[in-house]
Parts: sequence; structure tokens; C-alpha cells
Amino acid sequence: MSTPPSPSTGQRPVDNVVVPLKHPGRIVAAVILLALAAWFIIGAATNDAYGWDIYVDYLLDTRIAEAAVHTIGLTVFAMTIGIVVGALMAVLRMSPNPVMRGFSWFYLWIFRGTPVYVQLVFWGLLGAIYQEISIGVATLNLETFLSNFFVLAFIGLGLNESAYMSEIVRAGLQSVPEGQTEASKALGMTWTQTMRRTVLPQAMRIIIPPTGNELISMLKTTSLVIAVPYAGEIYGRSTDIAYAMFEPVPMLLVAATWYLAITSVLMVGQHYLEKFYARGSSRTLTSRQLAAVADAEGVPPENIKVVGPGTPPVSGDNATHTDTKEDGR
Repeated sequence: MSTPPSPSTGQRPVDNVVVPLKHPGRIVAAVILLALAAWFIIGAATNDAYGWDIYVDYLLDTRIAEAAVHTIGLTVFAMTIGIVVGALMAVLRMSPNPVMRGFSWFYLWIFRGTPVYVQLVFWGLLGAIYQEISIGVATLNLETFLSNFFVLAFIGLGLNESAYMSEIVRAGLQSVPEGQTEASKALGMTWTQTMRRTVLPQAMRIIIPPTGNELISMLKTTSLVIAVPYAGEIYGRSTDIAYAMFEPVPMLLVAATWYLAITSVLMVGQHYLEKFYARGSSRTLTSRQLAAVADAEGVPPENIKVVGPGTPPVSGDNATHTDTKEDGR
């Protein structure tokens, strides 16, 4: 037990000497996991069925690189549709109008209740269902539009994604306390100003993480657009090459490597975007708050030096500095 601080001296108590517990089970488990990983890596490296020579030859093939660009395009266009339509459906879902709420609920029920692969097949068959649309005396020919499978692919993916983004946006908007909106109205802000300056900056902290996950999931879901059918993305192009060579395993590894590389870039972008919108929720204390903590403890913490308005200057070895430092950070 540490000695309690003396009111007269204002010294901090002596810290206890803590001996960490030993966990031999963790060490044994770590050794087993490392052994299994080494066994798998060595076995895969020496197994000719993986076709590592073919993997190296086709990893940077121009056809695969072009397919990666198409995959990114599908992902960006589909997520744009998903976010825009999803935000609209979220607003309709929270509308006091029962017709709008009912339409939003029916939309979500259809697109969340059916598999995305089935929806993509339907979009591919749309050209056989609708050749033209008659609007009064005018007739709109849909043959050219419905024969563009790239457009049909990202529209099908985007509308499916919008059903999930709607719930994400709705959860983010509802996470902001009602008092924030009332305070904005009291300051004379319009609805647009309230959403832009008050609600959305706070809601984005809730919206960004699941949206990042949906973006990464969308990147991988593009491998299903073969159902449209569109085979210009990474998986479709790699399987085409694999069928021509009768070597499916190395081409699957090529596709997996490209997916991992693009996903890694998206994860880094998501990290910095989350960090940007989390600035307002930081627990970093100001100099006045740190000084208040020091007053409450009787003496300043040993690992923090405080300077700020209202704090008296200290000379000598105990002089304070403008920077703060925390142990282990």
C-alpha cells in the first residue's frame, strides 16, 4: 500500500512496485500460432499447384491493371448512387408524411430482402423486358442504354447499397441530440445551416466508420457483376485469363492481391477521414483544464507541465512549458 500524501508537503505518494503476472498459456499459444503460420507459408511456397511463376507474370499484366480501373469506377459510381439515394431514403423515412415513410419502407424492404446477385441478374435481363417506354406521344428507345452492361452494373449495385446506406445515415442523424437542433434554431439558423453546421458534423462521426466498411464491401461485391453480365472488372478478367490457360489458382491469387492492395488504400483513407471528423470529440485537455486537475490533486502530475492563462509562472527547475507530454504516447 502506498503512503498517503502529506498535506503540508504536497508530495505525490510513492508508486507501488508492480510485478506483472506471468501467462505461460499465452506464450504457448503464440508459439503454436507462429508454427502454424510458418508451416502454411513454407508449404504454399513449395507447392507447385499455386503456380507462383504464373502469378508473378500476370500480377502486373496490363489487362488486370485495366480491370482494376474498371473495378474502382464501379465502386465509386455505385457508392455515389448509394450515398445520395440512401440519404434521400433516410430523410423520407423520418418524414411525418405517412406516404413518404411508406414508400421508403417499401424501397428498403425490396432491396434489403432480395440477394444482390438476383438483383444484378434482373438488371441484365431488363433489356428483354423493356425495349422502349412510351410517354404520351413520345417514345423513348432504351435499347442503347440497356445494352451498356457497365452502367447497368453500377446502377444495380448502387440501388442495392442505398438501402443499407439509408439506415446508416438515419442512425447518424438520430444520434445528434434534439437540443442541438433547437439551439441552432434559437440562433436563427435555417434548416440548411442547421444541417450543415450543427447536425452533419456531429453525425459524420457515426456515419463515416460503417460507410467505410460499406465502401470496402462494395469493392469486393463488384466481383458479382458477372451476373449482369459484365466481365471487365478484376475477378471477371482474371477468370477469363485462367480459363484460357487452365490455371485458375494463380489467377485467383492475382485477383486477391489486387483486391487487398486497393482495400488497403481505402482503409488508410477511412482512417484519416475518421480522424478528421473526430476532432471535436477529442479528450485532450486545455492548459486551464490541466491546471484544474493539478489543483484537485494538490500538485501537478509528474508527467505533465502546464502553462496557460491564469496559471502563475514558476521559476527554476519547476518552470512550466507550453507543451504537454503523456507517458507512453
